[in-house]
Amino acid sequence: MSRLKECSVERGFEQLRVLIVDDEADVRLGLRLLVTSLGAEVREAASAEMAIEVLRGWAPHLLLSDVTMGEMSGMELLERVRRDRPEIQVLMITGYGTIELAVEAMRRGAAHFITKPFDNREILEEVARHGCDALVAERVRRMNTAGEGEPSRIIAEDPSMVEVLELARQIGPTSMPVLIRGESGSGKSLVARLIHESSRDPSLPFTHVRLAALSESAIESELFGHVAGALPGANEDRKGVLARATGGTVYLDRITALPPLAQGKLLQALQEECAIPLGSTTPEPVEFRIVAATDQHLHERIAEKAFRKDLYFRLRVVTLDVPPLKDRPGDIVPLADHFLSLYSTDARDAGDLSEGALDALRAHDWPGNARELENSIRRAVVLARGETIRTQHLRLSDESDPWFTVDAEGLSYEDGKQQVLQAFQRRIAERSLRVTAGNVTRAAELCGLTRAAFQRIMRTLDLDRNEFVEDR
Repeated sequence: MSRLKECSVERGFEQLRVLIVDDEADVRLGLRLLVTSLGAEVREAASAEMAIEVLRGWAPHLLLSDVTMGEMSGMELLERVRRDRPEIQVLMITGYGTIELAVEAMRRGAAHFITKPFDNREILEEVARHGCDALVAERVRRMNTAGEGEPSRIIAEDPSMVEVLELARQIGPTSMPVLIRGESGSGKSLVARLIHESSRDPSLPFTHVRLAALSESAIESELFGHVAGALPGANEDRKGVLARATGGTVYLDRITALPPLAQGKLLQALQEECAIPLGSTTPEPVEFRIVAATDQHLHERIAEKAFRKDLYFRLRVVTLDVPPLKDRPGDIVPLADHFLSLYSTDARDAGDLSEGALDALRAHDWPGNARELENSIRRAVVLARGETIRTQHLRLSDESDPWFTVDAEGLSYEDGKQQVLQAFQRRIAERSLRVTAGNVTRAAELCGLTRAAFQRIMRTLDLDRNEFVEDR
């Protein structure tokens, strides 16, 4: 079943907000007619500059942008949106589609890349797919911030994770830098937010900077700010995250993505409590508490001369190690129940997890950690269609045996063959997306497929490239 049928027909998109940016009026009209047919609210902008003005007073979930426009290009708009409004998913559309352009758009954080003349069905399916994701993400953010400043709830019953959270609460009221280590998807960002919420004044800003999603110049501008003219499209002075923190917490996700020059400037900011914006020679005072996270061994990066030893020692005043999900088995079922409750009201009501499904969840080694568990439950809610969730609905795959989780009981030969094929496709597609950090073009090349063929497989398997990019 396509994502369009799952979401649009059954639930509608009355809450979805979409901004269309294109300098051709007929293209904007065609896209508006398509997107409004889903029930979404749509606004238009004839240039990137107009889009920025719209974004100052309106918060869309999706942004559909042409690449080639006026003074500011769609690629520049993409980078600006990813820097200032990372919650907005950006779909790029162009009449000059090349592999190089698609790779560059994905590298800068585009959720999808569509070439003109586009297929109406593809537009509808991609808007539905990313629209579903954006609406769920918004709901999760509201749940995390609900309760007038009450701490967001972290699901943890296993003693190893409970110990980590208790330490996070203990160091929260201090101003000490914290280094959080753990695999991708293990929950490092949740621990970082708990540290902030346990601080003396949790009403101060908490800023999550996803370094891996930014270019080198964008990282410097984001952290330290810039003066007018320092960068293309920088028409006015802009304070960086460190200056805007005003005593709050700055969370640097994937600290190993920090380029060498920015490492030195960050060290200076920590030592001297000042930062120099791009294009300026005048230091600005900064006051912030830093929390950094990594899924790599920093000692190895230091040995490779890729990370400064002095910055490492400055960051690791307190170190928290978030255990992978496979090492905290007591959290698997509580997390599964939490995600089941979360997504059962998203696409449709969900049944309970069968004993076989619970056993499969406990037995799986979860290389993608809590994020993989969340995605498995989310798929299962849709596939089970309100019935009891069984093992085959979870679509768990074993690396050494892609048909390991196929339950042959009651299946015809053709149905069993189809499940084996889909399990194999999922194994190969997920591995390729994991290796390329969600880069669809490169993942397709690894599989020996065209980008279009790989995207068809992704749609069939309900795979989202963003699941392999951002940490949670």
